[in-house]
Amino acid sequence: MTDSDQTEETGESITAAGLAQLKQELEELEGPAREKIAERLKVARELGDLKENAEYHIAKEDQAHLETKIQRLREREKNAVVVDVAQDGDVFTFGRTAEVTDDSGRDHKWMLVGSTEANLAEGRLSAESPVGQALRNRKVGEAVKIATPKGERTFTINSVS
Repeated sequence: MTDSDQTEETGESITAAGLAQLKQELEELEGPAREKIAERLKVARELGDLKENAEYHIAKEDQAHLETKIQRLREREKNAVVVDVAQDGDVFTFGRTAEVTDDSGRDHKWMLVGSTEANLAEGRLSAESPVGQALRNRKVGEAVKIATPKGERTFTINSVS
C-alpha cells in the first residue's frame, strides 16, 4: 500500500517500526506481565479470607486492566495497515521525516506516523492531526498555512528523509 492509497483504508495506518513495537509490547504483557500478576494473586490467596483481602482485590483489578489493555492492543494489531514508505523524492509522506521551520523561526524534526504512534516529544507527528494533514504530501520548500487553536501558522518544509 502506498501513502496515497491510505485515505480510503479502513484500518489503522502504522509504520513497520510501529507495528514491531506494538508486537513487542503485546509479548511483554502476555508473558512477563501476566506471570507477575498471577504470582501476586497466588500470594494474596495464601493470605486467607478473600472477601476482606485488599491485596487480592487490587491484584484482580490490575489483572482486569492488563487483560483490557491486551485486548485493545490485539484489536489495534488486527486492524493495523502497514504503509509502505517511499524513501525517495522530496515529498513529506507517511513514515518519512521532515525538518520543518515554523513562522516563529523554531525548527522541528517530525516523522509522519499513525495516530497511535504519535508522540511530539519524540518527534512523531500524527498524520491525522491538523498539522500532519496539512503537511502531508507537501514538497521541500513549500510554506503551508495551517489554522491552529492559537491562530494561523505557517510551516516551511526544509528537507525530507
